[in-house]
Amino acid sequence: MTKLRYSVDLQYFAGEKTEKATPHKREEGRKKGQVFKSADLCTAVSMLAIFLYFRFAGGGVIEQLAKMMGQFFNVNLDMSVTEQNVHKMFSDLSIQVLKLLLPTLIIALVVGAASQIFQVGFLFLPDSLMFKSERISLLKGLKRTYSLRAIVELLKSMLKIIFVGMITFVILWMNRQSIAQSASQPLTESVRTLSQIMLNMGIAVSIALIALSLLDYLYQKYDYEKNMRMSKQDIKDEFKTIEGNPQIKSKIKERQKQMALNRMMQEVPNADVIITNPTHFAVALQYDAKEMNAPKVIAKGADLIALRIKEIAKENQIVIVEKKPLARALYHHLEIGDSIPEEFFKAVAEILAYVYRLKGKA
Repeated sequence: MTKLRYSVDLQYFAGEKTEKATPHKREEGRKKGQVFKSADLCTAVSMLAIFLYFRFAGGGVIEQLAKMMGQFFNVNLDMSVTEQNVHKMFSDLSIQVLKLLLPTLIIALVVGAASQIFQVGFLFLPDSLMFKSERISLLKGLKRTYSLRAIVELLKSMLKIIFVGMITFVILWMNRQSIAQSASQPLTESVRTLSQIMLNMGIAVSIALIALSLLDYLYQKYDYEKNMRMSKQDIKDEFKTIEGNPQIKSKIKERQKQMALNRMMQEVPNADVIITNPTHFAVALQYDAKEMNAPKVIAKGADLIALRIKEIAKENQIVIVEKKPLARALYHHLEIGDSIPEEFFKAVAEILAYVYRLKGKA
């Protein structure tokens, strides 16, 4: 019986992107603008803010519009038609329209910017404004057109059309009697009724679009995570690159040093005594007769660090003893966590006995 043997290339599995993106890759991608967000969410929230503004301030807007139109016709009705008069008339009208629309524009700008910042934070990418030939590439354009993302965008558009159509129909159907009665009402009442219906319709549509946008936001997050995935080999290569970068290595060492310093400072309140050489060195000792064979060093420092150790000791009412030769010797010969060697037993024991007498301890 013939046995069939197949060779398997393990590098294929090593190159498969199955791992989550590392923080370094996410940071580098963010610098290039690779973030996830829902543009539909920004649009829907801005729409809702504008409709709410008109819902609560619409009466004032209509009054301003009516006043503006009245002034326009009263002033310009008997005006002779000349080039100068027409230019002035339209200039005045443009300024008044801009004043009328300015609150709406400000609301749209502020809400749109806030929704963008809420999703991706503050992100300024001047490189995205530069010209890139790939943006006008026909081949890449076709790939974008016939891709999974394009299909998803098509489905989103269809869902938005269906939702908007359904909500519009429901609201019109619920208000069919009011709409029919508005035909026999005075003009102002008719306009007010239809305006209320349109604003309610806009608010309902905006809320529905926000709900759809939240689903779009989740999809954008999923798509982003999928595109940012890395293979095990990618992670290894990135680690080698980071390890070989002297700037990154120095930053890592600096951070580790700062973390170790913070941990050491947190141990100072547990010390029994601080031995100093009053301006240059400070060594914090702790001794527990039940658990330790000898006192041990829990913090030490020189210059500014020594000054900080003494400040913390004063805040926690820890005894500070000035012994210049002993402080210098302990600082240079011992590391944090080391127990006191036998040669320093007598000197340290005398200091601890002095501290215990001050504190009334046996």
